[in-house]
Amino acid sequence: MTTFIEEVIANLQEKGLDLSELKFILPSKRAGTFLKHQLSRTTKQNMFAPEILSIEDFVENISGLKTVSNTELLFQFYNTYITLNTDGSPDSFEVFSKWAQILLQDFNEIDRYLIPQQKIFEYLAAIQETNHWSVAEDKTEFIIKYLAFWNKLHVYYTHFTKTLLANNLGYQGLVYRQAHTKVGEYTQQNKIQHVFLGFNALNTAEESIIQHILEHTDALIYWDIDKTFYENPVHDAGFFTRQHAKKWKYFNTHPFNWISDNYKNEKSIQVIGVPKNIGQSKYIGNILKELGKTKNTLEHTAIVLGNEDLLLPVLNSIPSEVKALNVTMGFPLKSIPLASLFESLFKLHKNNPKSFYYKDVISIVSHQFVRPLFIQDKEDFATALIETIQTNNIVFLTCQHLVELCEPFKDVLELLFKAWDNNATKALSQSKSLIFALKEYLNISKDENILSLEYTYRFYELFNELERLNTTYNFFQNISALHQVYQELLSSETLDFQGEPLQGLQIMGMLESRVLDFETVIISSVNEGILPAGKSNNSFIPLDVKLENNLPTFKEKDAVYTYHFYRLLQRAKNVYIIYNTEADVLKGGEKSRFITQLELEKIHEPKHIMATPTVHLVENKLKTVPKSALVMERLKQIGKNGFSPSSLTNYMRNPMDFYLQKVLKIQEYDEVEETVAANTLGTVVHNTLEDFYEPLIGEQLTEAHIKEMRAKISATVLHHFEDTYKKGDIKTGKNLISFEIAKRYVSNFIDLELKEIKAGRIIKIIAIEADFERIEINIPELDFPVTIGGKVDRVDEYDGVTRIIDYKTGKVSQSQVEIINWEDLTTDYDKYSKPFQILCYAFMMLSDGTLKFPLEAGIISFKNLNGGFLKFTKKDKSGNGATKITAINEETIQLFEEQIKVLILDIFNPELNFEEKEVSH
Repeated sequence: MTTFIEEVIANLQEKGLDLSELKFILPSKRAGTFLKHQLSRTTKQNMFAPEILSIEDFVENISGLKTVSNTELLFQFYNTYITLNTDGSPDSFEVFSKWAQILLQDFNEIDRYLIPQQKIFEYLAAIQETNHWSVAEDKTEFIIKYLAFWNKLHVYYTHFTKTLLANNLGYQGLVYRQAHTKVGEYTQQNKIQHVFLGFNALNTAEESIIQHILEHTDALIYWDIDKTFYENPVHDAGFFTRQHAKKWKYFNTHPFNWISDNYKNEKSIQVIGVPKNIGQSKYIGNILKELGKTKNTLEHTAIVLGNEDLLLPVLNSIPSEVKALNVTMGFPLKSIPLASLFESLFKLHKNNPKSFYYKDVISIVSHQFVRPLFIQDKEDFATALIETIQTNNIVFLTCQHLVELCEPFKDVLELLFKAWDNNATKALSQSKSLIFALKEYLNISKDENILSLEYTYRFYELFNELERLNTTYNFFQNISALHQVYQELLSSETLDFQGEPLQGLQIMGMLESRVLDFETVIISSVNEGILPAGKSNNSFIPLDVKLENNLPTFKEKDAVYTYHFYRLLQRAKNVYIIYNTEADVLKGGEKSRFITQLELEKIHEPKHIMATPTVHLVENKLKTVPKSALVMERLKQIGKNGFSPSSLTNYMRNPMDFYLQKVLKIQEYDEVEETVAANTLGTVVHNTLEDFYEPLIGEQLTEAHIKEMRAKISATVLHHFEDTYKKGDIKTGKNLISFEIAKRYVSNFIDLELKEIKAGRIIKIIAIEADFERIEINIPELDFPVTIGGKVDRVDEYDGVTRIIDYKTGKVSQSQVEIINWEDLTTDYDKYSKPFQILCYAFMMLSDGTLKFPLEAGIISFKNLNGGFLKFTKKDKSGNGATKITAINEETIQLFEEQIKVLILDIFNPELNFEEKEVSH
């Protein structure tokens, strides 16, 4: 394959020109690098490199102006805006920047296309006047301000451009307009021969400058257009070139170089539909893997990203077969981890809060760049701080509070959490100090942290620029305005990749491919809305005004991308066109019209492939864990220490949970309770009743006791909330409701007790929170001891009948404490877990000798107090009726003991694995 650059150099040599005496002008700096490389390969003798410039640098040289960054322009323009709005109340910088960006783009277009400024601005104002605004007899203040804005556009433009020119500064359009006025002076002073190559779409200023140099000097221009597109009057790839050839006077007397005929050469074109952006990236990796087997260097291969957001996933998909690659785009600074840290800090401080939400604090403290700052003597204080927040249920924290929790790291905490006070200067100062703190840590192991040090340096530069803008202009009235400019600077900054720009695989954006040719081209994201971009009108200038003034519209922008797309295919031999098949609200889902056009042209026969990821169907098997010798030893230890009723019901519910929690000792992650959890509420109610009833053990309950309890409800519940919920806030929101619910539960319960006493019932307290440990269960089949233990909420005598009571803050009905068949007791958790638990308590107390037969056991449900004491009941169905037995006697305990032995033998059966059950949560 002979590239366009090679053809141009060969032609210049045929003309006998001294290449070192020429000045080459190209569309981009990237193309200049390839040109210089090709010159070194083509020439057979030593020579000085010629001057090679991009069109932007060339025009800037002619104009004598220095191009200013977009951010700097915004500040300069705001200076103009507030200078010319002394009478009214000008917008804040934050509001101004949202519409000024669009206006600056319009200024740029007007100047690049050499439109008479006053004419178009007056035209725009007149359009607004003729709209319905002017028909109103009494214009509102809003309408008056609106029309005044349009009438001032020319005044804004004039003041703004004069200020810039006075300082030899300019934006791209102003630089082009100035160069247009000075090109005659330039040609008189510069006699060096110019060579323009690889251009396509030119703005009016560029056309005027190039034509003037061509007509007044011996300059040369080389176009790169294929006959197929040039001779087709409706093909957009040749749209601009046909216009130049037809309208430029220069071509009346000079040949039009060149119209090549490469596109019709044989090509392998594959059109591949792949779902999602990640899918495209992975498919590109597969293509490279196959190419790497035959083309070891991949030197003539390029990946052209239609959507440049694919850079990171593509880089992560590069196979090991690719030994060298060059990325021309730069790594977006917004994608590096440090960007997420500062974004979190802006989010935290933006609204100047009095305290910080714990999740935001944890996010910052646990950030990969911040966490190392909390390490001292190899101890991780960040983890300790996070655990303290979680354990104490602290939902909102202040900087002072954080310092109290982690005093040794006061300096770091103040850098992160000390209030910015909605002051940009303070925010910038603290951010830079944080960068220095990060640098100091990273310098300790410099060789290991080279990349991270580079990150911190680039952010130091970014915040330095923000500080300079703030000092120079003082327009940051709040953190929100600072954040807006920070985001704009961040989005435009990149971290350049280091490497040899001419070796190996090339990865680039569509515009960077100008003038360059490759044998193998992989183009991604060839979807409507991306290639081409489609209709978008980010401008104050209406479409009809653009058409009248020959300003570019979406039609011209589509033609630009059509040319770039087809130019990539022009000399290529192998082409892979990849598009996203996944429907998306904003981008993707519909393949580009370029693909349809390729099919309709019938010049090449694209091979269509629908690529889908290989999905291995994984059978969702329930987990199984065998009982190894080590597991059996652990189970014996648990049995010796004592099973609790809840651990046994846990085994009934799901043996795998029992294995994780009891055998492996893996507990659920303890997160901050933002709102009081059900178990916390239950603990508070239980502890409150324990405080009330424990002093009454051995006594008969009286009305005086109840009256005394009632006076203490609020204080006791509050005490236990503070003890259980730690530093969680119970004064507002849902937590306040939970606090009131706890008080209501306790109040309703003692009201129920009072009602019973008034009805003449004799209630005597026997035990409160009775703790039983290691009650042995006689199991002859096992040659080691097995015990059971637990805590019984309350035991009392009710009219002479002993009752074992278990409190439940949830709702329980009578049917949930009844059984029919004893065999079902240990097999159905949902139905029989509650009777199993209360029978466990009865078994323990009877085995210990604390209680004697007969007795009753049951539940008091705080959500079903009207149900009273819900007794364990054995239903014996026979015939047409049903007998209910509530008294627990020797036979009941004997039958229960048989079932608990069955359950424990299952647990200790080495042949019976721990098997996961499908549990609905």
